[in-house]
Amino acid sequence: MPGILFINGTIVNEGLVYGGGVFVEGDTIADVWASFDPDAEALEKKYRDLASEVVDLTGLHIAPGLIDEHVHFREPGATHKGCIESESAAAVLGGVTSYMDMPNNNPPAVSEAALLSKEAVAARGSYANYAFYIGATSTNLCQIVGVDTRRVCGVKVFMGSSTGNLLVDDKASLHRIFAESKIPVAVHCEDNGIIAGNLEGFKEVYAYDIPFEAHPFIRSREACIASSSLAIELARETGAHLHITHLSTAEEVDMVAAAKKAGVKVTAETCVQYLYFDDSAYAEFGPLVKCNPAIKRASDRRALLDAVRSGVIDTIATDHAPHLLEEKQTDYLHSPSGIPLVQFSLLMMLDLVAEGKMKLTSVFECAAHALARIWKVKSRGFVRKGYKADLVVFDMKAPSAPSVASRCGWSPVEKFYSSVVHTVVNGTFAVRDGKLCAGRPKVCALEFER
Repeated sequence: MPGILFINGTIVNEGLVYGGGVFVEGDTIADVWASFDPDAEALEKKYRDLASEVVDLTGLHIAPGLIDEHVHFREPGATHKGCIESESAAAVLGGVTSYMDMPNNNPPAVSEAALLSKEAVAARGSYANYAFYIGATSTNLCQIVGVDTRRVCGVKVFMGSSTGNLLVDDKASLHRIFAESKIPVAVHCEDNGIIAGNLEGFKEVYAYDIPFEAHPFIRSREACIASSSLAIELARETGAHLHITHLSTAEEVDMVAAAKKAGVKVTAETCVQYLYFDDSAYAEFGPLVKCNPAIKRASDRRALLDAVRSGVIDTIATDHAPHLLEEKQTDYLHSPSGIPLVQFSLLMMLDLVAEGKMKLTSVFECAAHALARIWKVKSRGFVRKGYKADLVVFDMKAPSAPSVASRCGWSPVEKFYSSVVHTVVNGTFAVRDGKLCAGRPKVCALEFER
């Protein structure tokens, strides 16, 4: 099998940062070593003789490729905004080697047949490894119970309405889903009734000219807190594995910490936009930072960053959600929520590292290692011997302004302190020297060891 030898790199893996080398054989990491190992020189010589290519990473870092557990690639039903091929190409350009796609499509992915259809599209056109959530409705419990737990990443429950057509907000249906699901229940936590009441209040004042600065007051913290509280209560009652997605408030951080301490099986995700922006961004970017839940106060941003450092927040994703610019740049009531960030999540986090707001090791703990552990992803998410060779190489000293690869063609963030140099998927270069490779890598459906 062809072998690629990476030498003189700085490896970031499992809480450590050290000089060393990685040898990839076929689709697998055949060996990893530190430069201070007594046999490092002998290993490098051995693998030089076996390698078909030697890649010198002097001045560069190498780490596990990111696993983005929360993306909306818009296929089927809205491929004018993005599709599995276009958005996965954007993903690998940003060092994301695997993704988990949400079910609020048209038609929604709420059945085995719909999941198989999406998998077939990904097998033909994806640039990264893939998995799909099954969406929950009030009437598809038999589909949820019957899914292949080794193939389907999780059940997605929208307890608050978002872009899409799925909503489950009656407690009886929610209790059944939580009680009977055999896989993690990932929940969008916003109370729809509170949001509707807030919106009516702003309509009375502003009619159809609601400012975008009102978004965090309409999709309010109270809506998030009420819904997350209910989700934690359901997890406590049923013993389900609850995964709260896109945490956005300090109060929810405290609730998750208390629930974990009490033994509730709960894990939590935040997204890069909540770590990177606060509500001052609405004045500059307006509709371009409108997302659900809303980006909130600077104090919430600080609490979320603290929760990443302390481990209360387990994972960081993007909630990548492309819309065309002309769709976004309209009035508040008609501008859809969502930000296309899958290409830039690593660079955004590296910016936070450069600013002293995050540790470099935390980036890969939250965006690779913890994701692999929580979802029980087989043989990915780490730079380990015997694991699949999903890797990202980046330069922390080379500022970049990469072209937007998402089909929608825009992003609120496009200039960074760092750059992605190479992305390797299953032992094959998907991105080389910052450019998408001509041929797609051989990709696979993620396997879950459950």
